[in-house]
Amino acid sequence: MGTKPGPLKIKAGIIGSAGYTGGEMLRLLLLHPQAEVVFAHSESQAGKPIHTVHTDCLGLTDLKFSHGIEKDIDVLFLCLGSGESKKWLSANDRQLSANSRIIDLSQDFRHKETNTIGKRKFAYGLPELNRDTIKKSENIANPGCFATCIELGLLPLAAQAKINSDVHVSATTGSTGAGRSLSNTTHFSWRNNNLSTYHIFEHRHLKEINESLAQASGKRTAHEINLVPYRGAFTRGILATIYLESTLSEKQALELYREFYKTHPFVHLAPFDVDVKQVQNTNNCFLQIQKTGNNLIIISAIDNLLKGASGQAVQNMNLMFGLDEKTGLLLKPGAF
Repeated sequence: MGTKPGPLKIKAGIIGSAGYTGGEMLRLLLLHPQAEVVFAHSESQAGKPIHTVHTDCLGLTDLKFSHGIEKDIDVLFLCLGSGESKKWLSANDRQLSANSRIIDLSQDFRHKETNTIGKRKFAYGLPELNRDTIKKSENIANPGCFATCIELGLLPLAAQAKINSDVHVSATTGSTGAGRSLSNTTHFSWRNNNLSTYHIFEHRHLKEINESLAQASGKRTAHEINLVPYRGAFTRGILATIYLESTLSEKQALELYREFYKTHPFVHLAPFDVDVKQVQNTNNCFLQIQKTGNNLIIISAIDNLLKGASGQAVQNMNLMFGLDEKTGLLLKPGAF
């Protein structure tokens, strides 16, 4: 339980509720047993019923998208693009109650040198790394989707100073990772039956990955994380194949991972081959550990919109308000 008991109903507001992560926030909070959506803000859709954009919400809520915000809320979710959360808070923070907590889903406050704005300081919101800090925090920077997937694959090794070589990662994400706005690389006719790389070795989540691994180990590693991201021909999920040289046997690695994640309910070691469908529509991360020759191989899979975004944000909310972190997140994976 958290150090500060929360209200019977957590009053929540969402900024940027018409996008993919905003839509997932709405669905999770509308079905959360101890949350109430007070407003769902959208500049582009203000005044329209939520189901006109998120059509699956028909019958779930009568709420309309709002143009303004309400001051009397317990938590505000910022579901905005990179750079937009900082702009929004700079212009609107004074309209919020001093007691309103914030969970930001952009990358604006994830790094040590950018985690403060005004009187607000943001804690990095990866529960498997910072659970106790999250419980005591007023503001959370929700991790990135690639960062979550890769960090969960590497944190047990970092915590035991077992990253002793360069790390190689090939990771494929679904099209929802690029957001709702249409572009050449999200258009169905381009994405379907296609595969491409982007930002090789320069993905924007590498910085937060390195910072998180340094926190877990107590020092910054001298070894590189060589990330090759791929755009996949599917809508949601990330599958990352991670490998590095290691003296650990497969049995030793499995024991290390089991011990690290034994108190974390959403990370599971799989005794079978991991794939994206197993975690789609859930807040789970499935990890598979293999040893081939001198290489330790970790397969990590998450849903980029849930454990990689809105699901993890609700997990953080639960911790901040003293709830069981699984509340409202025991979700059924997509049918096969």
